Amino acid sequence: MNSLPMEQTWMVLVDLLTDLKKKGVEIPQAVIEDVRMAKTLINFYKVDPADPERIKEVKRINEFMSSVQIALMDFAEKQGDDYREMWMEKLKKVSRGEQLYKLGEKKSKFVVGAPSGFSMVRITFKKPISEDRLQEIEEYHNVIMEFENDEVVVIYGDDVHIKDSLKEISPFFKEQMD
Repeated sequence: MNSLPMEQTWMVLVDLLTDLKKKGVEIPQAVIEDVRMAKTLINFYKVDPADPERIKEVKRINEFMSSVQIALMDFAEKQGDDYREMWMEKLKKVSRGEQLYKLGEKKSKFVVGAPSGFSMVRITFKKPISEDRLQEIEEYHNVIMEFENDEVVVIYGDDVHIKDSLKEISPFFKEQMD
């Protein structure tokens, strides 16, 4: 599936958030949580965009993204008119359907019918880790592991299952410290 405009918008907002943080701007935790939730819902929606249950999530995605955009553009405005305008131009381009970011063609591991009330945790390894090393843990503990990149893994599932899977993953962190 090609990248959706909402996904491209999300990428612009993440880049803006990252750039603002590099400039020393303190981003409220609520904004960061809204960014995460928007991505989770986008991935959920992408599994089957024709599913009526998933279509309902588009409204929530838009609400999260609008909230994030308003907050981040307020911070961008404080960095100067040129800075704000540069980011507004990127947002305009993606809203017109232009693809500014090439997103990997990875298949989402959300399962059809996954409950909307699942918990999630994001872990970052110091070095890349292969999916094969985590696949058995994923299946055994009944969680969903989605790689954002070679070092960042998002785990979805019930709290108890996530905790159990994290206990099994913990030795990987130790071996990366050696």
